[in-house]
This record gives sequence, C-alpha cells and structure tokens, in this order.
Amino acid sequence: MIKTEFERGSRRQLRIHVMPTKRFKTYAISLYAGIPLQETTVSSVALTPFVLRRGTASYPETVQFREQLEQMYGAGFGFDIYKRGDYQIVQFRMDTINDGFVSSTDSLLDRSFSFLGEVLTRPVVENGAFRETYVQQERENVRKKLEAIVNDKIRYAGERCIEEMFKNEPFRLHPLGQRADLDSISPDSLYKAYGDWLENASMDLYVVGDTSLEEVEGLVDRYFSLDRSSAAQYRRADVSAQSRDVQTVVERLDVSQGKLNMGFRTSITYSDDQYASALMYNGVLGGYPHSKLFVNVREKASLAYYASSRYDGHKGIATIQSGIEIPNYEKAVSIIRQQLDDMRKGSISELEMSQTKAMIRNLLKEMQDSAFEMIAFDFNRQLSGKERTVEQLLEQVEAVCVKDVQEAAQTFNLDTIYFLRDQKEE
Repeated sequence: MIKTEFERGSRRQLRIHVMPTKRFKTYAISLYAGIPLQETTVSSVALTPFVLRRGTASYPETVQFREQLEQMYGAGFGFDIYKRGDYQIVQFRMDTINDGFVSSTDSLLDRSFSFLGEVLTRPVVENGAFRETYVQQERENVRKKLEAIVNDKIRYAGERCIEEMFKNEPFRLHPLGQRADLDSISPDSLYKAYGDWLENASMDLYVVGDTSLEEVEGLVDRYFSLDRSSAAQYRRADVSAQSRDVQTVVERLDVSQGKLNMGFRTSITYSDDQYASALMYNGVLGGYPHSKLFVNVREKASLAYYASSRYDGHKGIATIQSGIEIPNYEKAVSIIRQQLDDMRKGSISELEMSQTKAMIRNLLKEMQDSAFEMIAFDFNRQLSGKERTVEQLLEQVEAVCVKDVQEAAQTFNLDTIYFLRDQKEE
C-alpha cells in the first residue's frame, strides 16, 4: 500500500491540506464548509451552492460560467451537500488536468483557484443581493430534489426512520433543507445568510497533485477574498447510546411493497478505539452480499427483496433497510432480531470474519487509487479529531476477532422500527 500523507497549513482562517504527488494526471481540489445543523439555517445553506454555481462577478451568465470550465481543458466542477455528525456540510470539487499534460501558457492550478475563489467569494450581486432569477430557479430545483425523495420510497423510508429516531434533535433535518422554508427565502435574505455562512463555517481546503503546500497557500491568499475573524473547529457529535423502549412507527402510503427500516444507537464513533470492531460488526451484519441479513433474510427465508445495514461512525448510529411483502412484517422483524441476537452471542463464523475483512481491505486499498477518496478519508480526521491513517485502520481491522465484534454488538441498541406499508385496512 502506498504511503500517503497530507501537509497542513492555513490561510485566511481556512485550514489547508496538500498531498504533493505525481501519481495523478489531474489536480483534485475539495473545499469543505460545515456549520451545525439548525432549523433556522438548513434551507438557506442548502440553497446557497445552487445559486453560487450559476455565475460569478466575472462570469455572471451561467453560459459564461460553463465556458470558463471548458477553456480550462474541460475542468470538472461540482458540489455535494450532506450531513456528518451534527453538521451540514457543503463540499465543492474541482478536477483539473495537470499542467504537465497540456500546452497551456497559464497554470491550470492557478486558474482553478481563481475560478473556485470567485465562486465562493465573488458571486453575482445585483442591488446588494443575489440575482433574483437565479434564486427563483434554484429554489424550484431544490424543491424538486426534495420531492424526488418522497417519490423514491426506499430513500423516503430511510429518511423517515431517521426523522422519527431524532424527532427532537437537529439530526432529523435533511441536508437539502425543508420544502416549507423555500418560499420565504428571498434574494436579500439568502445573500445575508450566505455572508453569515462564509464567516462562520468550518472550512477545509484539500489539494492532491503535483504542487506544494507553499504554492497552495499563496493561491488562497491571492484568490480567496475571505475576511474571517476565526477558524471554526468541528465539535464531536452528541452521541446517546442509552437504551430506551423501542418505538414502532407505521406509516401508510400508496405502496405495493413494504419498507422495513430499523435504527440503532451505539456509543462507538469514528474517534473510538473500537471503531474497527464496529466496522466489522456492520460488515458481518449487513454491509455486504455475504452478510447475515442478505443470506438469512433475503436468500434463505426469501422474506426480503433487499436487506442491508449501514453504520454512521460520526453520529454513532446504524440502520437496517429492507423491502418486504407487507404480510411478512412480523416474520421479517423476528428473523432480523434473530441476526442481532446471534451477533450479541458471538455466533459469527470464521468465514464471515474473513470475507468481511477482505471486503473492507479491498475498499481501503481501492481508496488509494482515487485522490478524492483519499481526501474524503482524511476529512474524517477534521470532523472527529482522530488521527488515523488508512494503513492504521487496515491493521486494526485485520486484528479484530470474534470477541471484539461481539463486544461491539453489545453497544448497538435498537431504538426505532419504521414500517412503510399500504393503505389497506386489515
């Protein structure tokens, strides 16, 4: 496995992480900006990058904006919005060809920073606010994305399970915001919210490619018009793994297939020494095609169209997702609970252990082939405060035994059962 390390610096209250390497033919640039999930800001923060990508002070028309990327030999630009722990995070990405592979007189890395810096800090402004047509159009774009979740019943059931599990906590909020908020967001109010976000967000800039920390720091100084008073730090998520009575929520909609989801709380997070054991727990339970849920619920019992589990190490939760025939609800719950009991009893075969380790090993090794995957892995360090390299995590996973997974299983407590079913009365 190739040793990979980031060099650290900062400029303009922005943390900078650079991996100088000649391995890739492109520069991978990621900017993460995170603020705490809050009802009052979640929708405006979600809308902001949609408006920012429409145009800048130098390229106010969207067609000019896109032409600029084409002139940079088809540079890639995009963004994502998601939640990690108790934070709503906007991630901007650029993928630009290395200067050594083109006959350009200008540095493409320099031009990339000029472009990204302008997207972030010099948007189109008219009468002291965002351009009204852009805000109107992007509000509708976000509204459609939120409506699409309702129409995708697998995603909808997953979101609703989290909403019920965290009904009194910010984590219930969707990172794209709330449809009810959109109409009240004006060009003025959004521009003010954008200024607050720019000032208060925790910001991390990553670059992987044939460059240096000193060069990137100079580019940030030159192109990022940030005037921030401090560099906000991420705080660890509020984790509550205390067991409480399991709540069962049944929702009826016009569906033909039932969606059975379960939510668990655990005390093990990314920063804990038991993190590798929790990864193994999820892998054996439902993370892969050889896992207990897939084999026993879907294959042997033929009770589910799909059955899998996910573990979120930043929030200390796990979820099970399954699609079942509606009359099979009781049977499916029973057999899933049986898998959970087996995990707690340590009823785990060596084959299950070795297959899970092989899957995790392959994922971690494949990560080394992608600059953006390496960036995403390192960003976990910023969120959690935990220093852990890919190599160290791989060693920890290899060292996990059945007893370690059994001990991890004791910490995963069932919190919520959510069942989406049809509207027929029984």
